[in-house]
Amino acid sequence: MSFSVNEHGYYGDFGGAFIPEMLYPNVKELQDNYLKIIYEDSFQKEFQQLLTDYVGRPTPLFLAERLSEKYGAKIYLKREDLCHTGAHKINNTIGQILLAIKLGKKRIIAETGAGQHGVATATVCALKGLECIVYMGEKDIERQAPNVARMKMLGATVIPATSGSKTLKDATNEAIRDWINNPVDTHYIIGSVVGPHPYPDMVARFQSVISEEIKKQLFDKTGSQNPNYVFACVGGGSNAAGAFYHFLDEASVKLVAVEAAGCGIDSGMTAATTQLGKPGILHGSKSLLMQTADGQVVEPHSISAGLDYPGIGPLHAHLYKSGRGIFLSATDKEALQSAFELCKLEGIIPALESAHALYGLNKIKFKKDEVVVVCLSGRGDKDLATYMKHLD
Repeated sequence: MSFSVNEHGYYGDFGGAFIPEMLYPNVKELQDNYLKIIYEDSFQKEFQQLLTDYVGRPTPLFLAERLSEKYGAKIYLKREDLCHTGAHKINNTIGQILLAIKLGKKRIIAETGAGQHGVATATVCALKGLECIVYMGEKDIERQAPNVARMKMLGATVIPATSGSKTLKDATNEAIRDWINNPVDTHYIIGSVVGPHPYPDMVARFQSVISEEIKKQLFDKTGSQNPNYVFACVGGGSNAAGAFYHFLDEASVKLVAVEAAGCGIDSGMTAATTQLGKPGILHGSKSLLMQTADGQVVEPHSISAGLDYPGIGPLHAHLYKSGRGIFLSATDKEALQSAFELCKLEGIIPALESAHALYGLNKIKFKKDEVVVVCLSGRGDKDLATYMKHLD
């Protein structure tokens, strides 16, 4: 079975490009050019140089000894929280800004939930001197205030999305409307492995540096490139796509995706898409989507703004349906529990999104010599206000 995208932008039954006619030229331009451009020697040279000198890659692969002792396996943390801007998001925005420049675009738009993608987009726009507009749900603007301040300091215009649940889904809707109205000079930097083809594949390729490094680092530490398990949190799923990418065809490596169960899968306040979702179309691609019987999108809920999304990337939908991925979920309460546990056991404050991945360790019984890699996708500075409400 193939886990790569096909020429029509599908992973199995999921993917494609379902777009308004006004956006067809933009999306077609990307489809026709993205692979050719991103594998040019000059592009790769600048991309790799920025990842090294600006982002701070490779990020460490850290053996968490006290966590390992508790869960009875060798647990390594892939420290994406140590990237410039505090999360994995910068890997993708560097790639996409270089692509946008090659395509002659002068104006950049983005959507953001937790604010990490917004900060990463504002950062690369400042680096390259391009105009930056970030759409963010009104609710997320309130709960992620430090990231809003960062975006503004970096010169971005932050526009609140005031419709629907006022979260990531609605910010994405507003960004797509902007793109329809400004099709010629604007590039839309989508932050996750969602959206019309080629975005899911393009974002996964830029994020695949995560698993590329894991293989090299594990070999240096253990003599084997392949762990037994790779864990990552999944909303849209870009950090998971990056962490899984070079292991997709390695059947011996179990890929574990942890979704946000919110207040509980059956609570009506959740973002556990694979448990509750049905095939549907959202933001330009066919995937699994939480929806009512007549196809209306169900509003998601998660304590973590980055996982507060009613769908999932088409690659992940394919991994779920094919059985290649193991899909678990963690409630708000469980994610908080794992966040505080990491703080006290290893001296690392994780993002709430990453804390969901950490909770997945409770759901699997490991053998003593098994090697487990958890993608620590971001750091917890942005979530301190939420953490402070739950301190003992």
